[in-house]
Amino acid sequence: MKPTVIIGGGIVGLFTAYYLHKQGIEVMILDKGDLQVNCSTGNAGMVVPSHIMPLASPGMVSKGLGWMLSAKSPFYIHPKWDRKLFHWCLLFYRSANEKTVEKSIPFLKNLGLYSKSLYHEFKESHSKTDIGWVEKGLMMLYQTSAGEKEENEFAVLARKNGVQAEILSPTDIQKLEPNQQVNARGAVLFPGDAHLKPAALYQFLQKYLLKNGVTIQPNSLVRAFERKNGTINKVITQNEAIDVGKIILCGGAWSAELAEIMGFKLPLMGGKGYSFMQKNQPQLQQASILTDMKVSMTPFGDEVRFGGTMEIAGTNEAINLSRVRGIFEAIKRYYPDFEATFPKQEDIWHGLRPCTPDGLPYIGPAPNLDNVWVGSGHAMMGVSLAPATGKILANLLSGQSPPLNIEGFRVSRF
Repeated sequence: MKPTVIIGGGIVGLFTAYYLHKQGIEVMILDKGDLQVNCSTGNAGMVVPSHIMPLASPGMVSKGLGWMLSAKSPFYIHPKWDRKLFHWCLLFYRSANEKTVEKSIPFLKNLGLYSKSLYHEFKESHSKTDIGWVEKGLMMLYQTSAGEKEENEFAVLARKNGVQAEILSPTDIQKLEPNQQVNARGAVLFPGDAHLKPAALYQFLQKYLLKNGVTIQPNSLVRAFERKNGTINKVITQNEAIDVGKIILCGGAWSAELAEIMGFKLPLMGGKGYSFMQKNQPQLQQASILTDMKVSMTPFGDEVRFGGTMEIAGTNEAINLSRVRGIFEAIKRYYPDFEATFPKQEDIWHGLRPCTPDGLPYIGPAPNLDNVWVGSGHAMMGVSLAPATGKILANLLSGQSPPLNIEGFRVSRF
């Protein structure tokens, strides 16, 4: 029996292997890296069914043009001539309208809610495993009248779509953060959101899969494929040629390059983000987004992670310290009493989030190939949407109907 090969050992790949294994399918995971530190370990760890608005939303184009003038801005596209980048930007521009967003919201909402329900099942199945799950919601802090208008309008939209949202005053905010002065005009709280320790989850899944017979091969860069009559029958890595039965592409920001080698187009760009840990003193308690700066703050007891920026950079992994300073400066702007120290370069995590032009992931069969499926393009919500993506792909590969409508995630939609 030829194995089902998952290309990409990030959180989406691991959850896909987890659900395939539960169906008794032989699985092999290939990853070009060492499977130690990646986008699945250094992110904010937020599980956010409230995030029903795709990145390509009305107003993002004009905001992005303004942010291009600042090296510390939360969203940035490198102004360089590149055919793939130009095509991605054109598709992004075409997607950033009310009609497209209105169609996208139900797909993102249902996927997010389904994923959260799977996390609850996962926690019950592995009750002795501590992944740092905290279900206290997510607070969207704003400081400006423009931010207040934008977040309050989104709260109305969220409620309209069945997502609970509470508008908070500065007094309400201080009740949630009793140890810190919070500089904010107000906030919106999404009580249905949660967060976890991404590294703990990632490490547990790796150990669980290895213990249960799933083959995981790090440092296995895929270089080519052998294709015959609409089927990929061999995956050729830097080390060997592997006979395969089925393939699932979960390659993150490198998925587009791999798709091109396989023979189909997958518009996708890497969106570079950064994060760093700080001692949590005085202790922050409520996971939050500092919306004016697009910075995330996730408390993990004695430590707290700050992260942010979306730097559309292809697969360029170089660290841009100006963008890190933008995150750092947001700390004092919102939490003036917080004892922050600018991180050493070796302590700065950076990773490439796979971004689609319309803000919806790719989930489903690849075009013109009988045995290839895709699970990629989750941008900043890989951890949030990984269980649902993995479960859907496992269902599709075993011939079952997906548990929800996935038409919006169609791989060949562009």
